[in-house]
Amino acid sequence: MLVRLRLVLHHPRRPPSRLFSAHIPHLRSLGNTAMAVQQPPWTLPTQKSPEPVLKVYNSLTRTKTEFVPINGRHVKWYNCGPTVYDSSHMGHARNYVTQDILRRIMTDYFRYDVHFVMNITDIDDKIILRARHNHLISNLRSETTSLSPALIEQVRTAWASYVQSKVGKGLPESERPPSGSEEAQWPNLVQRFQDKEWRQQGLQRDEKFEMHFNAANVTYAALVKAEGQLKLGQTDVEHAHALIDLAKDVLALTLDKQFGSTVSDHTIFRSLAAFWEADFFKDMHRLRVRDPDTLTRVTEYVPEIVSFVEGIVKNGYGYEVDGSVYFDTRAFDKADNHSYAKLEPWSKGNRELLEEGEGALSVATGRRSAADFALWKASKPGEPSWPSPWGPGRPGWHIECSVMASAVLGDSMDIHSGGIDLAFPHHDNEMAQSEAYHDCPAWVNYFIHTGHLHIEGLKMSKSLKNFITIDEILQRFTARQLRLAFLTQLWNAKVDFSESLMTGEVRGIEIAFNNFFTNVKALVSQAEAEGPKLDGKNRFQQPERELTDSLHASQDAFRAALCDSFNTPEAINILRELVSKTNVYLKTPGGNFEIGLVRRVARWVGDMLRMFGLGEGETQEIGWGQERSADEGSINREEILMPYLRTLSSFRDGVRKLAIAKGDSALKDILTLSDKLRDVDLVPLGVALDDQEDGKALVKLVSPEELVKTREEKRAQAEAKAARKAASQEAERQKRLAALEKGRTPPQELFKPPNVPEGTYGSWDEAGLPLTDKEGKELSKSATKKLQKEIALQKKRHEDFLEWQKQQQ
Repeated sequence: MLVRLRLVLHHPRRPPSRLFSAHIPHLRSLGNTAMAVQQPPWTLPTQKSPEPVLKVYNSLTRTKTEFVPINGRHVKWYNCGPTVYDSSHMGHARNYVTQDILRRIMTDYFRYDVHFVMNITDIDDKIILRARHNHLISNLRSETTSLSPALIEQVRTAWASYVQSKVGKGLPESERPPSGSEEAQWPNLVQRFQDKEWRQQGLQRDEKFEMHFNAANVTYAALVKAEGQLKLGQTDVEHAHALIDLAKDVLALTLDKQFGSTVSDHTIFRSLAAFWEADFFKDMHRLRVRDPDTLTRVTEYVPEIVSFVEGIVKNGYGYEVDGSVYFDTRAFDKADNHSYAKLEPWSKGNRELLEEGEGALSVATGRRSAADFALWKASKPGEPSWPSPWGPGRPGWHIECSVMASAVLGDSMDIHSGGIDLAFPHHDNEMAQSEAYHDCPAWVNYFIHTGHLHIEGLKMSKSLKNFITIDEILQRFTARQLRLAFLTQLWNAKVDFSESLMTGEVRGIEIAFNNFFTNVKALVSQAEAEGPKLDGKNRFQQPERELTDSLHASQDAFRAALCDSFNTPEAINILRELVSKTNVYLKTPGGNFEIGLVRRVARWVGDMLRMFGLGEGETQEIGWGQERSADEGSINREEILMPYLRTLSSFRDGVRKLAIAKGDSALKDILTLSDKLRDVDLVPLGVALDDQEDGKALVKLVSPEELVKTREEKRAQAEAKAARKAASQEAERQKRLAALEKGRTPPQELFKPPNVPEGTYGSWDEAGLPLTDKEGKELSKSATKKLQKEIALQKKRHEDFLEWQKQQQ
């Protein structure tokens, strides 16, 4: 048709049919020519270096294994979510920020199509107890109208019970107060508590000893205060509520024993979970953690949980006892193609871990084995319940994830993730019951566990007073700094979070990247303002080739690091080394660098940092961006301010050149003024001016806080340097004074009393040189020679002293 159209255009008067027929021979000729002339053969390229294969540390093998998704590039990933009953803490930050980093690497770098599912455990023993305690304390507050003897007695009774049941676990047998003598012995225990060694022994008996002791002591002090108020007639409701609030941790246990079984309203439990779920996600958003693709809640899947448990029982791996259903670990372990505790088989008999996994409200009677765990728990009075074939009850903890993950992802998944503390029994029980239900040998292909978090070398614990909430840590450090701290350590290793880590390594990395991006953006902006250099020079020489090679090598090494089980510390180091090499390149004499190459390096480094979740602000800007205040909104500061700032900078450049060229000391004030503009006036505006070799200042836009902080750090360093210099000068001065002081004595008096003990020598010559000893014997030649040297030295010292004394007058 194209050929025919061209012929029509050349022959507008000839009919189309005649036109086509007239040119058939010509078309045949063209076809024959095309067949005769052929393209040369093409050879498939030979790959010089194969692309690295992604390997992941798999808890199921305890090795790095090649990652092979079940279905192409689709990845089914389930992540254990939080049990929502209290504030999120640094342990949550470690786990969920780290999982977010791994997820971003998989989706944004390796470009897998990930379906990321996470649950919220909104019904659990901890939630039930916390909700009941809060409800009962709230009721007591609302029912209490004054400070009364009855209220004080109620608190005292609860306190005595708490001392026996909680504090007593950490006390040596010989120091546990007999029932009824708690109050009399408490002052002595408080005194003993000041002994660090005694306290440490208590923590060895019970890791929560210090927390329990402090709670009891706060309540004791509140009781003493309340009794004093009662004697003075201060019985108003505020004093009563103050007593209840201070004693709530102690009171809650006794109130729960008395009235816990009467709490039956489901909304009491659900409202607590809903409140802390919202608080959790607020913290996650502040930490820049992405929301899951699918979020599940246990309370929304109870019918599915019942059906799942029925399936396990039907398959022969579950049994019912008094309305509860347990998983038969022995039957499962003996079955073909099944194995219990794949992750930690050595923990099968760990009763402490097994009991912790069952929860504080569980009943252990009737189980066939101590390792058997609850699939369904018969609800007792004071616990939420749902209907089931076994009677009113609620889900066991481990079954929740199995059911929700299966409901969304099916009978298998590629990745399951969570904290290492969940490996046994929670994750092992998850796998066992899921494989029992689906009748499959492997429910999860890759299990990845984030490492433990320690604070200043110690496990985080309220009892150790190193418990840090996310809200508290974000008041001291930024979300970017926390993420950097986790990136600099392996995701599956123990992280020791410390002040030195944050203020040293992390702060250093952040400053290095910030300075690099600020410089590059300023140079790019300057180059765009000046336009291209049309001087006919080739700007891609050996330095440019070397930096380009470094960029390509860094990109290869970066991929290799992430393929090596997400080795983010190595990946960050690769970016830092490339930045360092680029900074060296930017110091090219005369500023003859290729700005396009520099921009390319900076964009790739910034893109990789953003991929890790370290980005702020607009994604199209070079670098990783800066967090903007709500007042700034989407305003582009560079676009608006740069023209004015360049004009101001040009003015300053001109003033400096004039002052330097004149060389007149009177013009120093102009230089001082220009420095004040740079160091003082422009700092609050977030503008930094860097003087360059060619006399032009490089204009930078930096957050005012960062500039002020950097200026104060430099000032502090300068002051510290000056202080060290002053101290050194003072030390030198004191040394000089001490040497001069030795010359105060005239040489002729050096060996006479009181400069030597009375009777040391018997006689002297006119110069003060001793001639005889105390017995009148003439001194030996060697002794005389030595004393002559001392007098000669003292003569020089004395002359120096007299000269110094003369100068002081």
